[in-house]
Amino acid sequence: MEDFYEARIDGVDGELVGLFGVFDGHGGARAAEYVKQNLFSNLIRHPKFISDTKLAIAEAYNLTDTEFLNTENSQNRDAGSTASTAILVGDRLLVANVGDSRVVICRAGKAIAVSRDHKPDQTDERQRIEDAGGFVMWAGTWRVGGVLAVSRAFGDRLLKQYVVADPEIQEEKIDGSLEFLILASDGLWDVVSNEEAVAMIKSIEDPEQAAKRLLQEAYQRGSADNITCVVVRILSGQGNKSK
Repeated sequence: MEDFYEARIDGVDGELVGLFGVFDGHGGARAAEYVKQNLFSNLIRHPKFISDTKLAIAEAYNLTDTEFLNTENSQNRDAGSTASTAILVGDRLLVANVGDSRVVICRAGKAIAVSRDHKPDQTDERQRIEDAGGFVMWAGTWRVGGVLAVSRAFGDRLLKQYVVADPEIQEEKIDGSLEFLILASDGLWDVVSNEEAVAMIKSIEDPEQAAKRLLQEAYQRGSADNITCVVVRILSGQGNKSK
């Protein structure tokens, strides 16, 4: 099992914040476990966490990546991890990701993907990799250097100049139309569409039961990958969380 998740409520400068994340490791569990343990701590310690949250998220992602790589010098096998995170601050939801763990929200009954899967065959990602001197090739699926099936990740020291940990960040307003969000590793999204996932759990009030329902469905559909799923139901502007 190379997946990890985090779900916590914290106080920062007198503001209540919700921090939720899914981290899908590859090449072992080291990177995913490290990101789970350090990313949110680095984020809430950032001096501009409240005043410029997007900057804080971007810098916390890159700091965590650099610190992880510094611990990797004695390892002979490359490890890496995706990250999809949802940060709730006041009436703002900030979703950031590297890799292909996806975040989907239900707004006014509709499924909306609020993260983009980072795959090497996307035009802009392929261009970025090639501009850095790398290449993308088909090896069962499109892969960076013929090795890695995601184009952004934590870790992956040997591919680092191409496989960056720069997150894409999207902001959503938390209001009465935002019902819940789903953060999940690709073990779910490989076999369940965004719309199916939302429809499946819309009527399940308890987020833990909702997450279990999604896991069961993915297993039944034959997902061959690790499956981690966090469901956050929005109640009067506060997050309720579960795996």
